Amino acid sequence: MMLVNGRSASVLPLNDRGLQYGDGLFETLRIRQGHPSHWQRHLERLREGCRRLGFAAPDAAVLETEAGRIAASHPEGVLKLMVTRGPGPRGYRPPASPSPTRILVGSPLPDMPSAWRRDGVRARICRMRLSSNPALAGIKHLNRLEQVLARSEWEDEYQEGLMLDGEGRVVEGTMSNLFLVRDGMLLTPSLDQCGVAGITRSRIMDIAAGMGITCGQTGLYPDDLFRAEGLFLCNTLIGIWPVRCLEGQTLPVPDLVRRLQQQLDTQDP
Repeated sequence: MMLVNGRSASVLPLNDRGLQYGDGLFETLRIRQGHPSHWQRHLERLREGCRRLGFAAPDAAVLETEAGRIAASHPEGVLKLMVTRGPGPRGYRPPASPSPTRILVGSPLPDMPSAWRRDGVRARICRMRLSSNPALAGIKHLNRLEQVLARSEWEDEYQEGLMLDGEGRVVEGTMSNLFLVRDGMLLTPSLDQCGVAGITRSRIMDIAAGMGITCGQTGLYPDDLFRAEGLFLCNTLIGIWPVRCLEGQTLPVPDLVRRLQQQLDTQDP
């Protein structure tokens, strides 16, 4: 099922700035038992993204109603919610009074073997680097060419690729955020220059605080990953994936990662 501004549709005007320039934002939500999970967290990130891009966020009640329609058609599935600045004339200059476009798409859950969650996944370090831009860091904007090019670097021999910034710091996966375990603590890359501040990332940080586990955001380099006591990836759809092998090196899966998986599952019945 697809909705464009509340109507069933699968096309956009050619002058929509989301299509023309990637001028917009998106959220990916897991639908459970007919309800989009962690709706408020996603809505808050979307609002922050609209604020940064300089146009008004759609009415929350309208979005929630439309999301409910998608969820009813995919009670156990995925909701992709996109908001663009809307149509506009040729040229980069934004229209003075934009009319944002709302796009909601429902789809089935992706087919992911349970072994990836249980036993861990294989990951690599991508050649493609992320550009630094503090003005866009953290938000989930529609410009994803860096991730597209990074994902084109492998076929199916890996489940995820890790991306570095121009200074060689680890930022995130192509579709996930990253944590490592060191001395019983969690560390995750700082996202002040680039990267997406994931919803599951923030949930894990909250869970860790509730468990009395120290969690820090800091600059990390590839060497830090290979020396870690454990490494895991997270996003809305995968939950937590331990990294069993990075660039051919086998990594342990500490008990802390299993405990975090269990706590995350408790919040997602």
